[in-house]
Amino acid sequence: MSNPFLSSEEYDERAHALYNEARYDEALQLLREGLAVYPTAVELHVGAGYARLAREEFAWARRSFDEALTLDPEHEDALAGLGEVLLKFGQVEAGMQAFERTIALGYDDDVDLMLQIGRTLFREGYVETCLQYFEHAVEHADDSAEAVSCIGYAQHRLGNDVEATIALRRALTIDPEYAEARVYLANLLYDAGDLDGALREFEKTTPEDHWDELGIWRLMELKKSVYRLNDDDGELKPWEARLGELEGEPDDIDELLADVEQAMLDRETEGNPSPAGPLETLGTLLTGLASQQQAAEQSEVASTDVLMADSDTHRVVMRDGSSFEGSWDEIVQALRDARDAGRPLHEYMAIEARLFYGATGINIASHAPEAFIRGGAAAGMLRIVR
Repeated sequence: MSNPFLSSEEYDERAHALYNEARYDEALQLLREGLAVYPTAVELHVGAGYARLAREEFAWARRSFDEALTLDPEHEDALAGLGEVLLKFGQVEAGMQAFERTIALGYDDDVDLMLQIGRTLFREGYVETCLQYFEHAVEHADDSAEAVSCIGYAQHRLGNDVEATIALRRALTIDPEYAEARVYLANLLYDAGDLDGALREFEKTTPEDHWDELGIWRLMELKKSVYRLNDDDGELKPWEARLGELEGEPDDIDELLADVEQAMLDRETEGNPSPAGPLETLGTLLTGLASQQQAAEQSEVASTDVLMADSDTHRVVMRDGSSFEGSWDEIVQALRDARDAGRPLHEYMAIEARLFYGATGINIASHAPEAFIRGGAAAGMLRIVR
């Protein structure tokens, strides 16, 4: 029920606080209440648009932004939101025009707005264009470590690692405590083969500075190699604890795969002959587990179920229109081969998750192919067709 004693500004402030806490449903409900009292309040329409965006209700988000722009055609936040929605709908030219309109209106000195638009373009795959907005932000706030580091992330995605390294070092000169850039730089140096430099940067971070597993694994590897630490050395304990926090509790699929792996290890320990290759062995074990679960059913039904399981495939479509089909593992392998052939699969997922987080602030799981793909879909990296 609406509260007539709240002003439109108070509705907006309270909804904004809920939005920042990722309580999008509550924020939207509050904004609806506000709009019932103040139907011409532009900020409430804009807030509703962003809440809808967060809930992936793109058609409704577009309606909210259109209503805001009807009331105020030059509202910069509404233009930025509309541009993002239009990109979601594949209306690239119109989306770019909405973004460019903010520049034409003189909002290029709004650092937060430029970073927001730049990150949107980065997420949607328009990296060269996003760089222009990051540069606008730096032009008007050359002491912003956040803005400078965004240039580094974009340059890295464009393959310009020298420029990326320069930008990240500059960001850390501005703010030596900016952990996000520090972790990114350390991983960049590791990829470039500068292990000494990578370790120096990693050692300036704390476990809480890391939001993906890749950097922690690399730091632990380098520490054990350089300082000859044992696996159970106390110096590694805080990092192992952080790994546990990031990986979270195993789900049903993780537990099933762990059971399969244990069964394979048990067979090897018992010395049973295993002439088949790893894939055939895994398939046999999975079939055996399925058969045990369906022992009470008729043989013909059980066989049909196994065949269906074996033929279960998925299909994903990337932002550039390319598509990949197969099991979750096969899809991620194909993505890896198309971008970074030869790198271990778990490392590829961790690197991509780190790149995406560095530019957008959105975390994507990287501990398993299915979690990686589903997380990427939720974050807008790709679309799952089936």
